[in-house]
Amino acid sequence: MSKIKSCSSFDLVNPDSHKIIEIIGKITEITEKQVLLSVGIFLNYQDNYTTSKMDIKDFYKATNPARTLKARNEEDQKCYIDFSKVRGEDIISTIKDSITEWNQDEPTCNLFTGHIGCGKSTELLRLQVELEAADFHVVYFESSEDLEITDIDIADVFLAIASRISKSLEKIVLEEPKKFQELLQGAWNILNSEVTGVKGKFAGHDIGYTVDGQKLSLSLGIGEITTKMKSDSTLRTKINQYLGPQKTELLQVINQELLEPAISKLKQQGKNGLVVIVDNLDRIDNTIKPWGRTQQEYLFVDQGEYLTKLNCHVIYTMPLALRFSNEYGILTQRFPEEPKILPMVPVKSSDGKVHEQGLALMQQMILARAFPNLAPEDRLNKITEIFDAPASLDRLCQVSGGHVRDILRLLNPWIMKDKKFPLQSHTLEQIIRERRNEMSLTISDEEWELLRRVKKTKHVSDDQGYQKLIRSRFVFEYRDQGELWFDVNPILAESEKLFE
Repeated sequence: MSKIKSCSSFDLVNPDSHKIIEIIGKITEITEKQVLLSVGIFLNYQDNYTTSKMDIKDFYKATNPARTLKARNEEDQKCYIDFSKVRGEDIISTIKDSITEWNQDEPTCNLFTGHIGCGKSTELLRLQVELEAADFHVVYFESSEDLEITDIDIADVFLAIASRISKSLEKIVLEEPKKFQELLQGAWNILNSEVTGVKGKFAGHDIGYTVDGQKLSLSLGIGEITTKMKSDSTLRTKINQYLGPQKTELLQVINQELLEPAISKLKQQGKNGLVVIVDNLDRIDNTIKPWGRTQQEYLFVDQGEYLTKLNCHVIYTMPLALRFSNEYGILTQRFPEEPKILPMVPVKSSDGKVHEQGLALMQQMILARAFPNLAPEDRLNKITEIFDAPASLDRLCQVSGGHVRDILRLLNPWIMKDKKFPLQSHTLEQIIRERRNEMSLTISDEEWELLRRVKKTKHVSDDQGYQKLIRSRFVFEYRDQGELWFDVNPILAESEKLFE
């Protein structure tokens, strides 16, 4: 049999495998088959060994509740779990098909909602990648970075969208947006009078600073306004008082001088259109406006029709509590389609029985953070390397209620307390008790009564009290084979108060 001289025809995992085989062959003069067998056994052992020895600090970082999995990140995608089969529908595919298949040349507007922390941002980032693969120019941004979520007006939203779009299109040459600049000149005048050191005119004249000797770009100009508006409540009020009555004109110039020319240029470059994804609008506070309207109802009901009028594809996240508002029927009339809802992952059915498929997927969500390079079935064999018993992982998944951020908010402090593997079940029980006590402090007697009704009936109404229960994540929404039902957050479900 031939001696080893080269291993270029073999595809081994370890990048140094070729050198290893060649050296072993020269020293020992054993056959190619024998070397490959020996090295293969060693590499397989080495891979399994390093995979199983997860560092506790690495696991802590991998389970950070604040971390959003990004579809473009190869390592993040190893941790991504597709829950669509147990959630009842692949909502992201539905939205994508609406844009790419059915309404490619017509503007669409979708509302996307669900409990805060249920995975909406992860899914929207996946949608961004899929739409870009379908040759759409996609602008995704977190509105909380541009807007003051405790005090939002329709003009704020339009300016933030215009700023993000214009920034993403700076390499595309568009005609000077004269009417847009003229409209924004009034906002600059307010900045001039209210903010020391910010002076200038918008429409091509001196405005305080330039970029490469040229007049300020549209994105930088709008960005300056939105930055000042977010940080200064007085300034925000004055600019909204100026732009609010002119929202129709503002919308018109954004469409005519920004969106329509940009889409035309994009199509010349082979793109199919423009999509804007406005994330985190579901986080706006439900504070009361001076005239008595809640902020959420004001933006999505009173101003909802304007949100639909941008001449491109738009997706907004919407507060879930609005689904239980008396105004929900009016809201659905303002938008062309019903809001798309991302429900919890069911870990039990409405009859109280364990939902085996949902529970298994939640387990995989945790195990994938520990063993991202292993196949799902192989991860199950390593549960006791992380937890003291399989029952501890089951308990973690069940008590989370299928909320993908809450399960990490339980796991992260568990890791911090135990500081080593395997994690102990008694520590988890301590964390559950502490969390239950914290949550119970904010619940009134009337709300406990509402929780008892939910536990019994699995339904909610449009009562204001239920809106708070939903908003505070005291009650979760589920969909199972088309059935819509609600249940008390499992952490609270074990409270003695619920059985009084």
